[in-house]
Amino acid sequence: MQYFAIIVITFISGVVGTGLGGVVGAALKRDSSKIVSLLLSFAAGIMLAVVCFDLMSQPIDMMKGGTLGRYTPIIVVVAVIAGYGVVYLLNYVIDKRTNREVSHIDQNHPATADDLDELIHSNHYASHKNAKSNLFVAGLVMMTAIALHNLPEGMVIGASYAITPDIVANLFSGSGFIMAIVIGLHNIPEGMAVSVPLISGGMNKAKSVLLTALSGLPTVLGALIGFALGGINEIMLTLSLGFASGAMLYVVFGELMPEAILMWKSKLPALSLFVGVLAGFLLVMF
Repeated sequence: MQYFAIIVITFISGVVGTGLGGVVGAALKRDSSKIVSLLLSFAAGIMLAVVCFDLMSQPIDMMKGGTLGRYTPIIVVVAVIAGYGVVYLLNYVIDKRTNREVSHIDQNHPATADDLDELIHSNHYASHKNAKSNLFVAGLVMMTAIALHNLPEGMVIGASYAITPDIVANLFSGSGFIMAIVIGLHNIPEGMAVSVPLISGGMNKAKSVLLTALSGLPTVLGALIGFALGGINEIMLTLSLGFASGAMLYVVFGELMPEAILMWKSKLPALSLFVGVLAGFLLVMF
C-alpha cells in the first residue's frame, strides 16, 4: 500500500505536472518569460528550504537522538557531493547532445547549450528551410533531457517520504508532499519547453502533450528507488537523503536560478527565490 501511495503521488507530480505544462504550451504556443522566471525561482526557493531545513537536518536529528554516530555529518556531506556530481555529469552529457543538435540549425551561428531557450522563444530560425524539423529535434532533445532529470527529482520525493512514519496516513503532509507539489509546479514550465517546439515542428497538439506527459514517468521510478533505499536502515536513509539533497541543490543552483535569470534579467527572480525560501521554511516548520 505504501508503494502504491508513492506511485500515485509521484505520478501526479511528474506525469500530470509535466503534461499540464504541455497543455499550457499547446494552448499558448509560447510562454511568458517573466511569469515562468518567477515560477522557477520561487520553486527553487522552496526546494532550497526543504533541502536545508528538512532533508539534510533529518540525519543530524537522528545523530543527536543517538540513532546514528558522530560521523553522520561526514556521510551527509559525501552523499550530497555524490548526488550533485551525478546530476552534474548527467547534465554535462545532455548539454553536449543538446549543443550538437541545436548547432545544426544554423552553421553560421554556433549554439551553446543555453541557446535552446533562445530557439524556443524567438522566430530567428523561421526563415530557414528546415526550421520546423530543427524545432522538432530540439523538442525531442528537451524531452529526453527532462525525462532524465525527473529520475533524481523523483528520488527526492521518495527519500522525503522514507522519513514519514505512516505514508498512507500522512501522504498529504510532511516534506514528501511539499517536494511533490514543488516539483510538480516546476514541471509545468518544463512541459511547456517540450511541447512548444514539438508543436512548432509540425507535431499535432494531442500527441505532443502525450509525449510531454510521458517524459515525467521517470519521476515515479526515481521515487520508488529513493523510498526503497531509505527504508533499508538508518545509514541507507542518510545516504538517500544526502544524495537526493545534492541532486536538488544542483537543480536549484545549476538549472532553475540560471534559467530564471536568463529569462528575465532583473532582481525580481532573486526576490522570488527569497520569498520561496521563506515559504518553504514555513511549510517545513508547520
